[in-house]
Amino acid sequence: MKRFSKTLNGDDPSKYSDSGTRNALTDPDRNPGLSPMRVMGIFIACLILFSVLFSINVVLRDPPSDAVHEASKNRVLEVEPRKSSEDQFLDPEEVPKDKLLGGLLAAGFDEGSCASRYQSASYRKEMPHEPSSYLLSRLRSYEALHKRCGPNTESYKKAVEQLKSGRHPTSLDCNYVVWISYSGLGNRILTLASAFLYALLTNRVLLVDPGVDMVDLFCEPFPEASWFLPMDFPLKNQFGSLNQKSAHCYGEMVRKSNLTNTDQSLLSSFVYLHLSHDYNDQDKLFFCDQDQDFLEKIPWLIVRTDNYFVPSLFLIPSFEQELGNLFPRKETVFHFLGRYLFHPTNVVWGLITRYYQAYLAKADERIGIQIRVFDTGTGPFQHVFDQILSCALKENLLPETNGQDLIVTPSGTLKSKAVLITSLSSGYLEKLRDMYWEHPTVTGEVIGIYQPSHEEYQQTEKHAHNRKAWAEMYLLSLTDMLITSSWSTFGYVAQSLGGLTPWILYKPENRTAPDPACKQAMSMEPCFHAPPFYDCKAKTGVDTGALVPHVRHCEDMSWGLKLIDRSDEF
Repeated sequence: MKRFSKTLNGDDPSKYSDSGTRNALTDPDRNPGLSPMRVMGIFIACLILFSVLFSINVVLRDPPSDAVHEASKNRVLEVEPRKSSEDQFLDPEEVPKDKLLGGLLAAGFDEGSCASRYQSASYRKEMPHEPSSYLLSRLRSYEALHKRCGPNTESYKKAVEQLKSGRHPTSLDCNYVVWISYSGLGNRILTLASAFLYALLTNRVLLVDPGVDMVDLFCEPFPEASWFLPMDFPLKNQFGSLNQKSAHCYGEMVRKSNLTNTDQSLLSSFVYLHLSHDYNDQDKLFFCDQDQDFLEKIPWLIVRTDNYFVPSLFLIPSFEQELGNLFPRKETVFHFLGRYLFHPTNVVWGLITRYYQAYLAKADERIGIQIRVFDTGTGPFQHVFDQILSCALKENLLPETNGQDLIVTPSGTLKSKAVLITSLSSGYLEKLRDMYWEHPTVTGEVIGIYQPSHEEYQQTEKHAHNRKAWAEMYLLSLTDMLITSSWSTFGYVAQSLGGLTPWILYKPENRTAPDPACKQAMSMEPCFHAPPFYDCKAKTGVDTGALVPHVRHCEDMSWGLKLIDRSDEF
């Protein structure tokens, strides 16, 4: 912020000082009744009075808080529960100075409308990595583009009119990517980040289908303009019928034309991109440079996907330099984009902050355990519990228990660990809680086991269920160490938002706990579960996990792809 030598209205600061009073005391011509000696006496008396009052204030003032001191050492601000109302959040003065996350977030939002946007920094350690100056510049440029081309602007109205006409325009001021709300919440978060990165790379405006609950879960991320698609968007009623056989589906257009993708006869007002797990070889051509040349000419791209397709964007040569400038550290892509885009609405933020303050805030260490079981049948499963416990004990995330002594007397100050479990079943919490209740830890540590909900089965279309799911992903991201389940997008979101490299539980086979039970991830990035294996230049199959050092196969899915930085260590 600029320093001002004058007050905000530009007037001379002396105009509002007490200089008039001082001059009356010291200038005999203005106050002839006061002698210089008397003025000196009044001055000395004032000094004595001020000194006494200051001393009393110092004596009576509260001593510095040890809690605040410890928080500053740990670089985490612990937030005390508000007593006035469950809907109250932090006062603005309680928010740390770096509430903009090193410039990642734009200033100027109404803070009351989305408390999480600037308060989230209060619940986290400082970000492990700094966003590049180039990423910050591009985000500000995108915000300006979105403000100019977003819903209800003249450019948007012009583009919509062209879309209704069905004709391909010669030129438009703005081009768009429309993301269709599809699949479970974890998948939606990951795919929306993927779509935004693609929009950033191609200078398009991202518009989000609100679906049944997106407005209920997420705040607007861009200043002065909505990212939600208006209800009167002309293609909205067709979203449900768009599929791989649709005339506007890119894969189908390529298959039927049997021509190069630069054929002008293929140009249309919009193209549907089917990038879900069941996409075919023609759909996958989206990840080829020459196909991007064609798609660049299409003003409206409508995308449906349940995949985090970012790793394959890093394999498109024309995007390589731009991505390198945006993300010098490759494993920070979703970490930065997630922190930029996804801010819980006030109703969800209330769930997060109340739970955190009640159960997690006072612990010396927080351990997250995310459990997703793909086996059929009713849990909890003993082999899953055995695997979780084996991983936590072997990696020293949790202490062993003493089965012989009823009481273990610690030699020093008791250390507390809060274990946050997220699972559809409550059985794993009960087993772990009973274990640490019935037996003391060999270290003397105090272990608390907590689980916000146990919904028993996934209920994707239920508002309350998805609110809890989003709150639990976020709470897991606030832990210090994390254990996650293989193949779970729920865990991917939590680890990347939190900047954590979790211990991933290997997928059990034949209901037997694997040995070893888990492995620490190569990076905090999510896994792309269904990548293409195709060399666009050679037009043949290829292992896309062996083309560049920073794109490797995932730990939990051997055919998946993920971004890493430390390729020499693995």
